[in-house]
Amino acid sequence: MRVPARRGVRSGRRPAPAWLAHVVSRRAAPVPRTAMVRGALGAGPLLGAGIATGHPGPGVLAALGAMLAGVNDRPGTRRKGMVGIGLPAVAGSLGLLVGALVADSAGRWAAVPVLFLVGWVSGALSAVGALWSAAALQMLVTTTIGMGMPMPGPAWFKALCFLSGAIWLLLLRLVVRAPGHGGPARSSGEHEAVAAVFDALADALHALGGPHAVAARRRLVAAQQQADEALRLMRLLPWPGRGGVAGHPLAERFGAAVALCEASIALLWEGRAVPCEVADGPRRLAAAVRTGGPAGLLPSPVSDSVERAAFDRALLEAAVVFDRTLHGAAAPGTRNTAAPSRSWRSMLSPAGREYGLRVALCVAVTGAVALILHEVHWYWLPATAAFLVKPDMGPLFSRVVNRFAGTVAGVLAFLLCTTVLGGLGAPATVALVVVGAALVPFSVRHFGLQTAVITVLVLSFVRTAGDTEAAPARLLETSLACAIVLLVGHLPRLADPGVRVGHRYAVTLRCTERYLRHVLAGPGGAHDPRRSGAEGLALRNAAYRALAEARAAAETAAAELPGPYGGKKRDWAAVTASAELIVDAATVCALRVELGVPRPSPAEVEQVTSALSATADALEDGQGATRPAPGAGPRNCRSLRDVMTQLHGIHTLTTAA
Repeated sequence: MRVPARRGVRSGRRPAPAWLAHVVSRRAAPVPRTAMVRGALGAGPLLGAGIATGHPGPGVLAALGAMLAGVNDRPGTRRKGMVGIGLPAVAGSLGLLVGALVADSAGRWAAVPVLFLVGWVSGALSAVGALWSAAALQMLVTTTIGMGMPMPGPAWFKALCFLSGAIWLLLLRLVVRAPGHGGPARSSGEHEAVAAVFDALADALHALGGPHAVAARRRLVAAQQQADEALRLMRLLPWPGRGGVAGHPLAERFGAAVALCEASIALLWEGRAVPCEVADGPRRLAAAVRTGGPAGLLPSPVSDSVERAAFDRALLEAAVVFDRTLHGAAAPGTRNTAAPSRSWRSMLSPAGREYGLRVALCVAVTGAVALILHEVHWYWLPATAAFLVKPDMGPLFSRVVNRFAGTVAGVLAFLLCTTVLGGLGAPATVALVVVGAALVPFSVRHFGLQTAVITVLVLSFVRTAGDTEAAPARLLETSLACAIVLLVGHLPRLADPGVRVGHRYAVTLRCTERYLRHVLAGPGGAHDPRRSGAEGLALRNAAYRALAEARAAAETAAAELPGPYGGKKRDWAAVTASAELIVDAATVCALRVELGVPRPSPAEVEQVTSALSATADALEDGQGATRPAPGAGPRNCRSLRDVMTQLHGIHTLTTAA
């Protein structure tokens, strides 16, 4: 069994440091025209309605809720949009309620301990997952606004106004959809998500044996996870009058895609290219998912290896599934590929504690400075810190630079509009908010651009609420927040990126350990229910999901500014490569067991899984020291070099298994 080589790219010029290159990097994505239309119909009309009815305060809060909901209006299915917008909106309204209650009933300095507590919860929630991180950030920001931005009315009414604005944008998400999604053949985003898996599979097969095979495999796993999430939400949130995902033909077709993905990873592990007609086969399946038609002719099997035999068998089973589900009939007992829910213990993990303490200190310190500088309207400093310091949202230095540059650009743009228009009246303010809110979905591709757009919107809101001198002070306050976050965010033993990266890789190895134990324990065979059931698929999905999160954390850590914690840069790219080999090897091992290859002995299984567990402990607990203690075993390993040695050793053991 040959492992595909990781190839590097040589260049005559020395590349810029990752911490500097990340400042100007942007996310490549198509223009979200439909989301921009929803943004234009969201915050602006709500603000205009509040001004027209003589209630600018509630209008500002509703527009704020719609604007923050627009930040979370990302591509995906309608169900994904409901969850992605709805959960942060509920958290934001809760934060506004708490902040307003504190402002109404306690002294102004009570805000500091409240910010520390809410900041800790917000930071710790970031370790649970991206959705909870977005909700936690919105809760922290609205808590700050509720305490520092005086608005008339009781606390519950403010929270209700904010929530109503988010609900308005959520309704727009359900009604205003992209062209081409209403026909019967393309009836939902779930169909597109499953079709995207087959397209990514075709790309991965074309890349086999070449330098882009690993990147194509990553895109394939990401597409599979997105489709899995879409079908889980389809089951949890069925539309009225429609059935859930259980027994749905689309679910059975996705089950066929999962089997093909497993086999394709085995082909990647084999490292041998396949003919173009074989690689193009999944595209016919993707077209069948989108149109509802037949899959057509698929390539003939050529089973000249165990891995190719597994792929040919999975392709044949997929053809049978597509033929059976052509007229909407699904077999009972469709495989459930839902992943297990994320453990809340992540909040109390080393990464969760580091997240929480870092965010809590930054927002509490900036809150105290803001209270010294201002009697009212002191929310900008801690709110800026909240956006900057969340460690899962990108490298700190890059976010600080882009936040400052974006704030300068936003303030200048707002002052230019005020000068050109001779002072912003109500109609001009509403028009400016309409344009700005329409740009919010587009601006998410770069943090500096997003900051500039949101700065213009917030200045429009606070001007409507009566703070007409806000713009010049924002530059000084943003500078202070950036300086405080850079100082506190780089304190030794508080902001070590190795803590959160090591935690992510430890989770990856523990998920892989559970998957291997499930696959290799006990008597096996091609029809072992423990292998073919939902549990094995869920464990495999959990391992790859944890691997993707670890890779993202490692890329962020590589782009951090070297600080007191850094010393020597850690080679997380090498850890990533080894972890990918380990998880892929587990998948290949499971596939071989399913095909009837003899299982390893219980002693060999215990050797592999125990080594995985010990290495996970070392990654999570041993990042601070530089060398192992005398006579230390795997559990007490302290140096990254020793951890890497164990990773490569486990890779060898897993391959042998």
